[in-house]
Amino acid sequence: MRRAVAWACGALWWAAAICVAAPPPLRVVATSTDLAALAEAVGGERIAVESLSSPSGDPHAVEIKPSHLARLARAEVLVRVGLDHEPWLERAVRASGNVRIVRGADGDIDASRDVRLLQSETPRLRADSRPHSHGLGNPHYWLDPENARPITASILAGLARARPAERAAFEANRDRFLARLDASLSRWLAALAPWRGTRAVAMHESWPYFAARFGLRVVAAAEPVPGVEPTPSELAALVARMRANHVPLVIGEPHSDPGLVERIAAESGAHAVMLVPSVGADPGARDYVALFDVNVARLAAALGGR
Repeated sequence: MRRAVAWACGALWWAAAICVAAPPPLRVVATSTDLAALAEAVGGERIAVESLSSPSGDPHAVEIKPSHLARLARAEVLVRVGLDHEPWLERAVRASGNVRIVRGADGDIDASRDVRLLQSETPRLRADSRPHSHGLGNPHYWLDPENARPITASILAGLARARPAERAAFEANRDRFLARLDASLSRWLAALAPWRGTRAVAMHESWPYFAARFGLRVVAAAEPVPGVEPTPSELAALVARMRANHVPLVIGEPHSDPGLVERIAAESGAHAVMLVPSVGADPGARDYVALFDVNVARLAAALGGR
């Protein structure tokens, strides 16, 4: 009996010691569901991550609410898309009063830092002085799965600054994620290989990174300014160019007007496909790898049926 009691007491002591020693999950806030998914891939159970934006909303125009400020106020790490993708963010961080995540602080991770950017020569203002929201380079860089490497490297470094003792666990998580990503990338490239060089028109300039990785040529964006539909004359000119150049594909996304997408497809003779730009914007896009599973399957089906 004494031995049993002693063993039970010892077990309870060790359990209590483990509970005391294990830190609570690191509080991480990401500005998008895509970065939240990649942070979770690196942090695993050692972090608790939240996204400030909805996958079905406009990421350029998040309306700051008290719930956003509360998340920022308690965050230990902030992961941002960077560039000019989040014009609302700096004001929100200042309003939260959290100095740990201000730009340049140890808790701030700019995921664009080591990414090779496309369209970085795009001027902030067009010739007609209309504002362009991609003035520092196209910010949709997560849509090239190869960019998950520099993104997760930046996330790992930021998480390790906050929790140095857990760096090895973060590195192991990232290695497992990249192994899964590499296997999936080979499958995606093979699935789309028959249609390399296909020309497409996108409703919004979300897809240059995706197109470059998978061999598509996005020849125009239907929106003259992101979020602004083309005028009747602009639409007519676009359709005429598509017909003249036999452009076979129109790429829409959840933010697009489906009626406009179908009209462009019908008048130009192209096929329409709705691709998903963010994790969670479709039930099938439940994580980062699944996002590409959905898009590759939809694109292959659209191109295979033309």
